[in-house]
Amino acid sequence: MTLSPAARWALRAAMALGLTFIYVPLLLVLVNSFNGDRTFAWPPHDLTTRWWAAAWASDGARQALLTSVQAALGATATALLLGTLVAFAVHRFAFFGRDTLSLLIVLPIALPGIVTGIALDSAWRSVMGELGIGKGLLSVVVGHATFCVVTVYNNVLARLRRTGTSLEEASADLGAGPWQTFRYVTFPLIRSALLAGGLLAFALSFDEIIVTTFTAGPGLTTLPLWIFTNLFRPNQAPVVNVVAAVLILLSVLPVWVAQRFGSPTQDANITD
Repeated sequence: MTLSPAARWALRAAMALGLTFIYVPLLLVLVNSFNGDRTFAWPPHDLTTRWWAAAWASDGARQALLTSVQAALGATATALLLGTLVAFAVHRFAFFGRDTLSLLIVLPIALPGIVTGIALDSAWRSVMGELGIGKGLLSVVVGHATFCVVTVYNNVLARLRRTGTSLEEASADLGAGPWQTFRYVTFPLIRSALLAGGLLAFALSFDEIIVTTFTAGPGLTTLPLWIFTNLFRPNQAPVVNVVAAVLILLSVLPVWVAQRFGSPTQDANITD
């Protein structure tokens, strides 16, 4: 397909406009984290690092960060296990209700967060409450896992459908057992899908706020909840900007990991 020079310039302008719309607000957050004015007057009259020191010394921010990481790791581990198992079941076996099961797995990602939160809150109170298990980190992990499973399931199922079963059958014909086949053939074929699904699940869990509001117990605060709570407090607003700036910088790492180790060429190496 050959584009005219005018069309190419139009595409370039649209791309530049889109990137500007996305990244200029992020740049403003980074600059405001060094803004010496509490009201974020623009342009900044002076630059300071005192907000970074205040953020480092904030026990609330550090505890909220730790809670978010724990919840995201728990939800990601649960999603990797359940999503992978269901993907294998749907792809490898024919059974009654397979399409219905697939729909039920994908449905939570399409539901509004507030609907999922209300449903989980009601279920936890009526079921787990009777068992004496109150809300806490476990309820947050369970709540986040309900939609994180979808990302792993979709990635793994798509990879299994693309690769087929010919290599696994060849491995079995050569005398390899089920565990050897999974270790040396199946896992290398799906590892980039697991990586992509795991990273996306972690990101979805880490920044979730609506479902967390309904599933977190008293005294449990994740980083998104902490940011939302302190955003409109004059003394905390500059610290919130620093926390947001740190999250922007840290978000580069998983993107680089996904591109470096999650590309299809990494999976292709097993056939070399």
